[in-house]
Amino acid sequence: MNTPSTPAADQTGLNRRKFLASSAAAGAFMILPRRVLGGPGQTSPNSKLNIAGIGIGGQGASDLHDVSGENIVALCDVDWDYAAKTFAKYPNAKRYKDFREMLDKEKNIDAVVIGTPDHLHAIVSVTAMRAGKHVYCEKPLTRTVREARTVAQVAREAKVATQMGNQGMAFEGNRLINEWLGDGAIGPVREVHVWSDRPTHKGKLPLWWPQGIERPKETPPVPETLDWNLWLGPAPVRPYHPAYLPFRWRGWWDFGSGGLGDMGIHNLAPVFSALKLGAPEWIQASSSPVFAETVPVASVVHYQFPARGDLPPVKLHWYDGGLLPERPAELGDDRALDPEDGIIFVGDQGKMLVTGWGGNQPHLLPKSRDQAYQRPPKTLPRSVGHHQEWINACKTGSATRSDFAFAGPLTEAVLLGSVCVRNGGDKLLWDSPNMKFTNDPDANQYLDYEHRPGWRL
Repeated sequence: MNTPSTPAADQTGLNRRKFLASSAAAGAFMILPRRVLGGPGQTSPNSKLNIAGIGIGGQGASDLHDVSGENIVALCDVDWDYAAKTFAKYPNAKRYKDFREMLDKEKNIDAVVIGTPDHLHAIVSVTAMRAGKHVYCEKPLTRTVREARTVAQVAREAKVATQMGNQGMAFEGNRLINEWLGDGAIGPVREVHVWSDRPTHKGKLPLWWPQGIERPKETPPVPETLDWNLWLGPAPVRPYHPAYLPFRWRGWWDFGSGGLGDMGIHNLAPVFSALKLGAPEWIQASSSPVFAETVPVASVVHYQFPARGDLPPVKLHWYDGGLLPERPAELGDDRALDPEDGIIFVGDQGKMLVTGWGGNQPHLLPKSRDQAYQRPPKTLPRSVGHHQEWINACKTGSATRSDFAFAGPLTEAVLLGSVCVRNGGDKLLWDSPNMKFTNDPDANQYLDYEHRPGWRL
């Protein structure tokens, strides 16, 4: 399951409704050409974008549905059988298996929506941005730390509209967290606990995807509709096996990053946003057995973040696979922690519990304090919708709340936790400017890998 994120009211340009209303009032209507606003791929706010989907059989199909008010002009997937329903939904869109061929031939594409497995996110995003296309990419932004740094840098250079698919950033609760903490509702925050039950179901089997296993030894034939070489993309070559796809790729180190890479992006995003977190100083972890090929079934990751201006240092603790933090006494005797997703902010003057994925519903603890709390004014712009704010940004240059400038550092921090788990869990001291661990050089091998020829950034 992929889940939501991002806000952005259309503050800097006219949206379609406002444009039509103002034009009608003036008794005139003019279609503005794409070139009027300037910049790579920018269009008039009253015209539709030409959008291409890349990786359209799973979450990509859902993302395309959410932007289908625009023109869906091209579709790309390495498995045409898996993508058949999406092809049928957009019969006029050109069909491709190789996104590079599509971007080369379809010069009318303004923007792309990327729903591929994680290991393809970086190469597809970078290729599209360098071609001047606006990019919506599912989370996590990349599979490796170095890729995240590169994608964020290319986004800055290309000056295109970007959005990562952590849809909770568009939630009302996300803004309330920022406004309440900014109001001093619990005082300075020095510790945070964040969790998700993934890859389990509320801490129980079966798993959402394979994890904590070795590579299968069987080598069944590749399905006729699947281009296995294109599916592997930059990843090291290995024989095809249905243990990897569809969707089951998430628990394999070569293709994904388990529950932390999946739900960590969602549930940590409101913490990074509200507390203005960047790079950690160090990371430490513990987990169930670590396998060479796959992410362990359960882990706990500890991050230490430095002070940021007037904000104090923060200890951040992540739990997955059914593990939970200590239950706050302020919950009372009759209430348990949500076993699926949640956040506990620990401040000098109280605690805030956030229930649901993506920072959905904040509450002060105990309940009596929450009921007595005088809510501050709503000072942050409310979202027009996670996908719609990206559409608006493509057309007008307005802001998105999960652009790659935010998504890159968030993804880096999340993946540093994965690296620590994979490396055995011992404390790793992180030198962010030089992108390396200073106390364990061997751990640096997990920051990236040798991409195959033809797939290098």
